[in-house]
Amino acid sequence: QVQFVESGGGLVQLGGSLRLSCAASGIIFNTNVMEWYRKAPGKQREWVATITSIGSTEYADSVKGRFTISRDNAKNMVYLQMSDLKREDTAVYYCNGRAPNWSVGSRYMAWGQGTQVTVSS
Repeated sequence: QVQFVESGGGLVQLGGSLRLSCAASGIIFNTNVMEWYRKAPGKQREWVATITSIGSTEYADSVKGRFTISRDNAKNMVYLQMSDLKREDTAVYYCNGRAPNWSVGSRYMAWGQGTQVTVSS
């Protein structure tokens, strides 16, 4: 079955950096668009970044220039390098995917447990 397992979160100081990892299984990884999302307390889940099967990337305006998404197709892994972290980056971070020919906004129904990122001063 489809499964996403996120890791790498933690407590980090304002301006610090973290690298999140996501292991995907149950999908043909190298053909999928992969994405990171986050959910802050009291807010809806929001899209953070996308990487296509050929490595093209796109970012939410709020993280552009600070976050970098990457993937390792040999390991079925997607990463999110976060730097210059701000308080508003505090959230649970999730990854998900989009199969070929799925419309933008489509995702697998399965979600992982996420990984908590807390930015403190």
